[in-house]
Amino acid sequence: MDKIKVGIINVTGYAGVELARLLHQHPEVELASVTGRSAAGQSLSEVFPHLADIKLTIEAKPGDVELVFSAMPHKESAKEVIPLLEKGIKVVDISADFRLKDASEYQRWYGFSHPTPQLLTEAVYGLPELHRSQIAAAQLVANPGCYPTGAILALAPAVKAQLIEADIVIDSKSGVSGAGRTLSLPTHFSEANEDVSAYALEGHRHLPEITQELTLLKPELLPAVTFVPHLVPMTRGILTTCYAPLASGKKDVEEIRKLYRDFYKDAPFVRVADSPPHTKQTWGSNLCLVYPTLDQRTGKLVVISAIDNLVKGAAGQAIQNMNLMLGLPETMGLEAPAIYP
Repeated sequence: MDKIKVGIINVTGYAGVELARLLHQHPEVELASVTGRSAAGQSLSEVFPHLADIKLTIEAKPGDVELVFSAMPHKESAKEVIPLLEKGIKVVDISADFRLKDASEYQRWYGFSHPTPQLLTEAVYGLPELHRSQIAAAQLVANPGCYPTGAILALAPAVKAQLIEADIVIDSKSGVSGAGRTLSLPTHFSEANEDVSAYALEGHRHLPEITQELTLLKPELLPAVTFVPHLVPMTRGILTTCYAPLASGKKDVEEIRKLYRDFYKDAPFVRVADSPPHTKQTWGSNLCLVYPTLDQRTGKLVVISAIDNLVKGAAGQAIQNMNLMLGLPETMGLEAPAIYP
């Protein structure tokens, strides 16, 4: 049986090259086309020697495929995606261009007016643990951001069960690859090494995405989210710690952990951990490790999650979505365990 042909737009970014690595080992799809404007005409192995087994030339435009991953930056991705959708090609968009349902939020958080606001209602937010059936029927899936993936998965069971009050604090720490391959002063080795810094304290562009999905889980909660991201001197990984006051009279820690395990019992890539997770425990894998606990002194729920920002936070989750869209087993091509140490 012929494999399903798929393509990557902008293979030269971190998410794009991680997609290529993971798709190469997928048993039911063939990576048949890759694009990259800065490297068009070069072989993929010239640009990325570790992908020497993938015999493809980087093109300027995608070839004949059934599904495309767009790994373009925000604002640029929508321009590439719209013509593909018009041809009936399925798309998983890794940018932010179709994640938000309110078109006005794009001007506020991303600085542009959305070119096709009507598509925002058609796009499915690609967090399989919350939207599996909708993803399976979708033509356009908006792959979640890396920070929202860890934060939403940490909080979803508690929000859905009305376990917590609306005042939610999310503290996330990300490796430098989350900033992408474009050179910038804060991500130079000499600047980032042996340093930890908070940024976007006035509001990170992933905040409306987090708020949108938590609100959909329990609209009456009206979550008030404080989100502070940090840059830490490692290549991969996001560790997120979430804090929220418990609703009155709610649960002890064992009940809460059972609630989390029940919520994720059918989620193959979310594991409720027995101890606080480390980012290294997810390195190279599509896992999200979640650890809920209680601060008995303050009456707050504390939930820690760990992901690899380039896998569950980007390329791996995109392939998880692709599997659902193509009617393949959700875990196909993503079952390798984390790399340790």
